Amino acid sequence: SQVQPFLPQWLAQPKLVQKRIKDNLIPIRDVPGIHPRLLKKLQMNGIESFFPVQAEVIPAILQSASNGYLMGQGGYRPKDICVSAPTGSGKTLSFVIPIVQVLLDRVVCQVRALVVLPTKELAQQVSKVFNIYTDGTGLKVVLITGQKSFAKEQEMLVQKKVTGYCSLADIIVATPGRLTDHINQTPGFSLTQLRFLIVDEADRMIDDMHQNCLNQIVKAAFQVENDSGSHMLFQRTKPGPITAASSCYPQIPLQKLLFSATLTQDPEKLQQLDLFHPRLFTSVYSEKKALGDGTETEQDTNKKYTLPEGLSQCYVPCDLNSKPLLLLHFMLTMKFTRVLCFTNSREASHRLFLLVQAFGGITVAEFSSRLPPNERQRTMKEFEQGKIQLFISTDATARGIDIKGVNYVINYDAPQFIRTYIHRVGRTARAGKAGVAFSLVLRIQERRFLRMLKDAGIQDIKKHPVKGNSLKPLVQQYEEALCKLEKTVK
Repeated sequence: SQVQPFLPQWLAQPKLVQKRIKDNLIPIRDVPGIHPRLLKKLQMNGIESFFPVQAEVIPAILQSASNGYLMGQGGYRPKDICVSAPTGSGKTLSFVIPIVQVLLDRVVCQVRALVVLPTKELAQQVSKVFNIYTDGTGLKVVLITGQKSFAKEQEMLVQKKVTGYCSLADIIVATPGRLTDHINQTPGFSLTQLRFLIVDEADRMIDDMHQNCLNQIVKAAFQVENDSGSHMLFQRTKPGPITAASSCYPQIPLQKLLFSATLTQDPEKLQQLDLFHPRLFTSVYSEKKALGDGTETEQDTNKKYTLPEGLSQCYVPCDLNSKPLLLLHFMLTMKFTRVLCFTNSREASHRLFLLVQAFGGITVAEFSSRLPPNERQRTMKEFEQGKIQLFISTDATARGIDIKGVNYVINYDAPQFIRTYIHRVGRTARAGKAGVAFSLVLRIQERRFLRMLKDAGIQDIKKHPVKGNSLKPLVQQYEEALCKLEKTVK
C-alpha cells in the first residue's frame, strides 16, 4: 500500500455513493429535475429505476447547468465533477441523460459535448447510448474512432457553406488519436463552444499517451476564433481573476466530467487535469476508511527511507517526445545492459515494448499482467542469464520481485509516490552490489519530483541532462519505427 500524500479537501471528503446497487435502486421519477421526454425514453428502454451513482450524479450535472448551459449556478462557473465507481455501476447513463437534457433547447448546432474514451469499443458503446436518447430530438451525435476514413469523418463533422463552416455535431464521442488529428487538420472544426468535456475511463486517459490529447482539447476550447465577428460575444478566456473586461460578456464555461473505476487513488494525476473546484462522487471506499479511521496512514508518512548503499541516482529532465529517444540512447549509445525499465501503466509498457522492438538492435521483453505466469518466469530467467538487455514492466508486475543482476533501473515514467520510487530503484544495487537509477522527469513534473525525494530525506540525486545533439542520430530510425508501429497497431 502506498503512502497517501496530503489529500485536498474534495478527495479527502468525497460524496460517498451506496455500493450495493440492488438494495438501493431509486425509481426514475424520484430523481428530481429530469425532463418528461427523457423519462419517457428511459421507460421505453425498460429502465424504471436508477442505480445509486446515476441518482447522485444526474441531478448534480443538471444543477450545474440549471441556468441554461451558458451559465453555471448563480452565474458562477460550474464545478468539475469526478465519479469513481466500479465498472457496471451505470456511469454512462449518468452523463448521457443530463447532457442530452441540457442541450435539448439549443438552437444552433455546435460541438457542445465531447466524450473521450481510450478504446474504439468503448466509444462505440457510448455513442450507441447517446443515439438512443437523442433520437427524435434533432441533436446530432458523431462517432470519431478512425473506423471510417479521415475524409469521411471530416464530412460528418463540418460542412462548408458560403458563409463559412458549420458544425454537424452537437455531441462527439471519440478516441484520442483521431480526435487530435481533427483538432489539428480539419478546417472549420471548432471546440470554442464546448460546454462539457467528459473523460471516461479517466485513469487510462491521464496516462502519458493521452495527456497530450486532453491538453489539446482544452487549448482548442479556449482558442480565439479568427473569423468571429459574431462569436465575439462568447469569446472565452482561460479562467483567471475576474476583471471588468472579463465579466462584461458571458462565457460558456467548460466543465470537465471524469468517470473511472479507479480514480480516487491518485491526486497528482488529477492535478494535471487542472480541475475547477471539483466534487468527487465515489462508491469505491473501504468500510474502514469510510469511518474516517486515518490513524495508520499518518504514522507511515513520517518514515524516512533508506536506500541501498551502492546505489547512484540521476534524473534526466526531458519532454514527452524525447522519452523514447532517451531510452534508446541509453541502450544503444551508452550501451547499458541488464536494464529494468518502469512505466506507470500496462498500456504504456506494452506500447514502449512494441516501439523498442520495431526500432531493433535491442533484446527486449515486457513483463506484464498480459502474460501468463509461466511466460513471465521464463522471461525473468532469460533476463537473469543476460540474454535480455531491456526488461519493461509496470509496478504491479515487478512488486517485490527479486530480479538478479539488474545494473540499471530506468524510471521511464516518473513515479507518483515516494514508495513507488523507493520500491523501483531498490531493484538494483541489491546485496551490496552497485547499481544506477535514472528517472526521466518531464519538466512540468520536475519540481514535484525533487520535492518528493527531498521530503523523504533523499538528498543525493544528480541532474543528468542529455543534450539534444546526442539523440539526433537516432531520430530517423525512430520515426521509421513509429510508422511501422502505427501500421501493426492498425
